[in-house]
Amino acid sequence: MKRPDDWTIIKLLQWTTTYFKEHGIESPRIDAELLLAFALGLTRIDLYLRHDQPLNQDELTRFRALVKRRAAREPVAYITGTKEFWELEMVVGPEVLIPRPETECVVEGILEFLKTDNGPETRRFLDLGTGSGAIALALAQSCPTAWVTALDRSCRALAIADRNRRRHNLQDRVHLVAGDWLAPFSGPNARFDVIVSNPPYIPSDQIDGLQPEIALYEPRPALDGGPDGLACLTELIGMAPSWLLSGGALFLEIGHDQYPAVQRRAAESGAYRDITCRPDYSGKDRVACLVRG
Repeated sequence: MKRPDDWTIIKLLQWTTTYFKEHGIESPRIDAELLLAFALGLTRIDLYLRHDQPLNQDELTRFRALVKRRAAREPVAYITGTKEFWELEMVVGPEVLIPRPETECVVEGILEFLKTDNGPETRRFLDLGTGSGAIALALAQSCPTAWVTALDRSCRALAIADRNRRRHNLQDRVHLVAGDWLAPFSGPNARFDVIVSNPPYIPSDQIDGLQPEIALYEPRPALDGGPDGLACLTELIGMAPSWLLSGGALFLEIGHDQYPAVQRRAAESGAYRDITCRPDYSGKDRVACLVRG
């Protein structure tokens, strides 16, 4: 076994990358860099600027504990406690889903919709099932005059969202609400220009077959879309028109093979004049946009 002062940053990166490969980690080098940077309080670039720097025993012990957690397939974001989304560093934990790049496509779709819409300058957004608050905060940051309501049934998730809105000084324009879908809203003033949701949409019997990082660690209620994965999507498609302004839109993140069913349910409701789908960065159907008539 090497002495502690033999373990330089570059040697640790090399060893950890090999170790992660042996444990089936999909991005072994990146994960090794992220965890070592976190353990040392450095950036990933710093690791290469200081590549020959040895670690002391305390640093080695701290890093080895992180490596052990990752080898058990705990997501890096839960280990470090943060994940970047829309250039915002988001606090995350096992109470919420980890924000994913494909969800940024939802934000992009909304911003493009607003460019073609002749609505008022001040927009009202509703983010249902906000989790960490990623979508709500991205919209608030991108639309400086917008008012965003972010709802979740989980008070533990809302505590994470609150930390994030304060972290990015958006607490004055992002309002947090505890409740189940649209139940907390009533009255003629409860109308929105855009309702958006990344709801549970994975069929129940498929969850255990997902990557261990998802199946073992992410909150199942935020994943489980019922027997066919469409339970929450169908509910939102039916409910949303009553809370949308005329010409307003419902944006839904969906599974890659769910758009035909979503399109059919939206058409059958008779409430939407325009039904389209936006692909994610891999070219797969990902974001349904339903414009209220």
